[in-house]
Amino acid sequence: MTVSVLLVDDHPVVRTGLRAVLGTRPGIEIVGEAATGEEAVVLSGHLHPDVVLCDLRLGDGMDGVATTGALRGLNPAPSVLILTTFDRDSDILRAIEAGAAGYLLKDVAPEVIVDAICSAARGEMVLGPDLASRIMRGMRNPAPKLTNRELEVLQQLAVGASNKQIARTLFVSEATVKSHLVHIFTKLDVDSRARAIHVATNMGILEPHG
Repeated sequence: MTVSVLLVDDHPVVRTGLRAVLGTRPGIEIVGEAATGEEAVVLSGHLHPDVVLCDLRLGDGMDGVATTGALRGLNPAPSVLILTTFDRDSDILRAIEAGAAGYLLKDVAPEVIVDAICSAARGEMVLGPDLASRIMRGMRNPAPKLTNRELEVLQQLAVGASNKQIARTLFVSEATVKSHLVHIFTKLDVDSRARAIHVATNMGILEPHG
């Protein structure tokens, strides 16, 4: 059985590399490439690939999660494998909830990608042991709910603002800022500003900077 694959990545060099690695493997046929999610949906409607290998971040248009949802709405719907450098728990969970058959990091061996493509084509879920356990933890322990004001304070923390600067920006007293920080630290189960930013970013509460 030959598995037809559509490559979706906004970096041409990545698509070229994937084609070079996968195109020579027996049982796998690269039927097309797309640089955007929108292009991937159109091409999939014409080419009917068995599996779409899709990056998570795709420039200014649809991201990999939105693309996955759109692809899964096609008839016939291809299996979608996310292949990315981003391993935030929230990204993994969003992709799976959108209907992705699996989530792989770009530093895996080519053989892992090949095996994942074949597994996805058979309708199987593809997650490494570490990612699978993290998904289960994320489902059992959803991200804590912060108030709008706590989110504003957290966003100020993320850009390196001091308590005094946060108070001035949000038009509150420094005592109020400290109170919000106590609540944020408690909800995130952290004991430092740096740890709060790290945990909130990993949970998807904060968007990564830089």
